[in-house]
Amino acid sequence: MPKLLLIISLWMSFLCCGTALADRSVADIVVTPESDRLPAPGFTSDRLGGGKARLSDYQGKVILLNFWATWCMPCRMEMPSMESLRRKYKAQDFVVIAISTDDSGSEGRIASFVKRLNLGFPVLLDPQGEVSAIYKVSSLPASYLIDRNGKIAGRVVGSVDWASSDAFKIVESLLSR
Repeated sequence: MPKLLLIISLWMSFLCCGTALADRSVADIVVTPESDRLPAPGFTSDRLGGGKARLSDYQGKVILLNFWATWCMPCRMEMPSMESLRRKYKAQDFVVIAISTDDSGSEGRIASFVKRLNLGFPVLLDPQGEVSAIYKVSSLPASYLIDRNGKIAGRVVGSVDWASSDAFKIVESLLSR
């Protein structure tokens, strides 16, 4: 019976998240030339633990904006590498913002997950899917790289190893501008 539950869980992760447990390469991110970048849509969202946050609070920083959920295994798998990326570049105006798409009332489960992984980046809540709709998120995880000018530099859908040399190159390129 436990084996059957594991198989069902993996299958649901595949159906719900658009990817099984396979990682995508950061090389899959097509970095848009600066002249062709569109502004990242602004938003205001509740913070895990209380208070509000706006995208504009991070103006002038390079942002990795990640949409995820606690029930999405590929999302959970990429979180440690996102934390590694955050730690590597936190002194250089780089920030990771994770937007949880979990249902209302899931704050305890989200907080427990964040604490267990010792994640140091802000986690925002999007239980009604308002921010996800603005960013046209249809599959999880989905990540956007936003440059210092508040424009979308790249997007990737699927779990990524953010602690890879390819990810470092992309972030360093965005930080250098």
